[in-house]
Amino acid sequence: MSTRMVSPRLIAGAVAMSAIGAMGMLGATPAFAAKDAVMAVYSTFTTLDPYDANDTLSQAAVKSFYQGLFGFDKDLKLVNVLADSYDVTKDGLVYTIKLKKGIKFHDGTTFDATAVKANLDRVTDPANKLKRYTLFNRVAKTEVVDPATVKITLKEQFSPFINVLAHPSAVMISPTALKKYGKEIAFHPVGTGPFEFVEWKQTDYLKGKKFAGYWKTGYPKIDTITWKPVVDNNTRSAVMQTGEADFAFSIPFEQAAVLKASPKVDLIDGPSIIQRYVSFNTQVKPFNDPKVRQAINYAINKDALAKVAFAGYAVPAQGVVPPGVDFAEKLGPWPYDPAKARELLKEAGYPNGFETTLWSAYNHTTAQKVIQFVQQQLQQVGIKAQVQALEAGQRVERVESVQKPEDAGVRLYYVGWSSSTGESDWALRPLLASESMPPKLLNTAYYKNDQVDADIAGALRTTDRAEKARLYKDAQERIWKDAPWAFLITEKVLFARSKRLSGAYVMPDGSFNFDEIDIKQ
Repeated sequence: MSTRMVSPRLIAGAVAMSAIGAMGMLGATPAFAAKDAVMAVYSTFTTLDPYDANDTLSQAAVKSFYQGLFGFDKDLKLVNVLADSYDVTKDGLVYTIKLKKGIKFHDGTTFDATAVKANLDRVTDPANKLKRYTLFNRVAKTEVVDPATVKITLKEQFSPFINVLAHPSAVMISPTALKKYGKEIAFHPVGTGPFEFVEWKQTDYLKGKKFAGYWKTGYPKIDTITWKPVVDNNTRSAVMQTGEADFAFSIPFEQAAVLKASPKVDLIDGPSIIQRYVSFNTQVKPFNDPKVRQAINYAINKDALAKVAFAGYAVPAQGVVPPGVDFAEKLGPWPYDPAKARELLKEAGYPNGFETTLWSAYNHTTAQKVIQFVQQQLQQVGIKAQVQALEAGQRVERVESVQKPEDAGVRLYYVGWSSSTGESDWALRPLLASESMPPKLLNTAYYKNDQVDADIAGALRTTDRAEKARLYKDAQERIWKDAPWAFLITEKVLFARSKRLSGAYVMPDGSFNFDEIDIKQ
């Protein structure tokens, strides 16, 4: 979901109903918590260091403890957070950022320009091997002008830079804590956020308590926040109905009707920028032929897919970049036309179809439904696909860690992505630029189009919005025609919230906004 939706890392060992016991599904709530919000989420967290996380969920939960210079509101609009303002030189290379004053980290360290420098120096040092290095590797140097002013010089023009600084990974960690914990900072988060870290038991819960020195007067409005991984879909739905959780995401689509009828729960859906697609390995037969790729796009009924696998909480993909991301172009959807699909396969030399494999990046219920549906649709035009839903470790080994294109075993690959910078660069470059083939990033189509590469690079350099729009439009139109993916659907975000909870939302990128979180007593 991401950042990649980064593909939710579903951990083996779902919560078993038989093991719940007398303490309840999620265990007892500590007696000291006057207002404890229990947030049930679909997976365990991979790390509490946002700079070293590839999954949206981990970055979303640690917003409890961390904040960045910039961020997004619940509608994915760019807002100042720890930054007060910024200026950029005409050549687009130097950003001068004014910081808010009077803010303290949880350990008492003052937030200032020195702290910003410490964080950017850490992530831009390749020796630290942080997973989010690629987002920040255009930073040449970070300088302290004065305690409230930091100057960041880029190696080259990079027009989405402020959006990158608003990415969920781009948070400010206490420099004192970085020195104290080193790599162990992943287990000891110290930020400026509304909650300070209490405890993390990886398979059970992550807990934070109200930070008494929080810089926003009157916040947070609750005493503690507890994140509970509840991997099993049915259990995650059940704990909302019993009132043992106040918030749940994601909601299994097949449970939507049940939760909607619950008197204790508000079921909320909204637009998202989570795009689902099947990539084709464009460097091997038969997927090196655009006609085959186009045929598969015609072969899949996206409206039916949205109903079958997503209970209607999805819409057919309108383009390469989903609506809601800056510079997205509406180009589709690809129409459902199996006769056209068979015609193109015949023209490509496959009148009787062919055999292939379809892997899924996820193994949860919805993903299983998607790949089975796609399998059935392909079979109707003569393509026989063996399907397999990969575990997280298999995905990393077989797809993300492959060193050379010629060694890639992937053929058809169902996956998803959300551009958590809110800008088209991070929706295109990691997935479709030729420089982004695994293991560097996630161009699992091994797609290479020189003009698309040039468009993406040009859009990064220009500060002229009209020129950037032109370049992104050209890139998206070329990609749509080349069809390195089967463009499937854009999900809606679907989450459940108890009627006693307010001020917590799922954002369009699958992250969370809980700035205003409160509980009625």
